[in-house]
Order: sequence, then C-alpha cells, then structure tokens
Amino acid sequence: MAKITGPLMSLDASGSVAGTIVFSKWKGRNYVRQLVVPANPKSVKQTSVRAMMKFLSQQWASLAATPQGTWSALAAASAHSPFNAFTSANMSRWASFLTPTQSYPAANTGTPGTLGVQSATGGVGQLTIAVSLTAVNDNWGLAIFRDLVTGFTPSFSNLIGVLAKTTTPSENYVDTPLAPDTYFYRLLPFTTEGVLGSAFAEITDTVT
Repeated sequence: MAKITGPLMSLDASGSVAGTIVFSKWKGRNYVRQLVVPANPKSVKQTSVRAMMKFLSQQWASLAATPQGTWSALAAASAHSPFNAFTSANMSRWASFLTPTQSYPAANTGTPGTLGVQSATGGVGQLTIAVSLTAVNDNWGLAIFRDLVTGFTPSFSNLIGVLAKTTTPSENYVDTPLAPDTYFYRLLPFTTEGVLGSAFAEITDTVT
C-alpha cells in the first residue's frame, strides 16, 4: 500500500481503476493499493475470523467503563481508537488460539462456566444448538466448533460462531445455511479474562 497526496487531481479520490488499483483513505491518509479479490471468501479460516470479529464488535458496547478504559494506553500508543485496540489485540490472540479478554493486558484468570444441558436439532438447511449452564462463574462466551467428522479437535480453523453466555437459562445458536449432511459440534467456554475451558461433549444431528 502506498500513501499518496492529491490522487487523480483530487484530495479525496476513492474507488477502483480498471479493476487493478484502489484509491481510498485510512485515518485521514490517502492511499492507493492493488485490488485484491479473495479466492475463497468463505474459507474455514475466514469463517473463523468473521465469527470472532462479530463477537468482539457486538461485545465492546456492553463492556463496563473499567475494562474499556484499560485499552486507552494501547490505543494511544498505536494511534488507534480503544475499540480498534480491543479488536486488534484480541484477534491477534485468536490467531494463536487464545480466547479474547475484556481487559488489557489479559489477566488469563477466572473459571469458565459449567455445562447444564446442550442439544443439536437439525432442520431444513439449518441446525439449532441449545445450551445452558449450571454455573456461570466468570464465563463470557461459548466458542462453537463444527466438523463433518466425529471426534474432531476444536481449533482456530473450525470455529463457526461465538455465543455470548453470562447467564444460566438455555440459549440458542442457529447455524445456517447448511447443505444436507450430518454435522458434529463441540462447545468451549471462555472467561472474561481469556481462560479457555475444556470442550463440552460432542453433539450432532442431521440437516435435510
């Protein structure tokens, strides 16, 4: 990516040219870069990244002032907003298969929630996972992993969703769209300060 001044005789040119280069602005700086089209926008790794990014984006607004404030110094050091510092650092953690933390730096403390009841119910083009906790403890969320093979190991590459879970009543996660097949799932709880718990027992059902 190259920074530029006055692209195309304009201070704020944007868009692509001939399907090869893109003009835009980032943090007040104009730049131009090569136009890149993903070869597979729905690869397993991209699905994992999107799932965790969605969770983080939704959770930031609900964080209390104290954990939000811990990101201010990191944000200032990197010329980012606290939200960008929060998502960037936690996505880096996730790339190493470490779950996110509400505060910076990660304390890596707390006790994940304990499983109550979980089930998987297949339908037409989708599957619904229902889960409850008998004890919340310091739980923040449940990472949901999926595979077409029984006995699989949860990993960065097979995450398909993250469910915020800080209460004991049962909650649902709908996995869709899905092609007809039999799917296997494992759920891992994690705390507000980055501790990943043990995987719950595998659940499965068939999508028609």
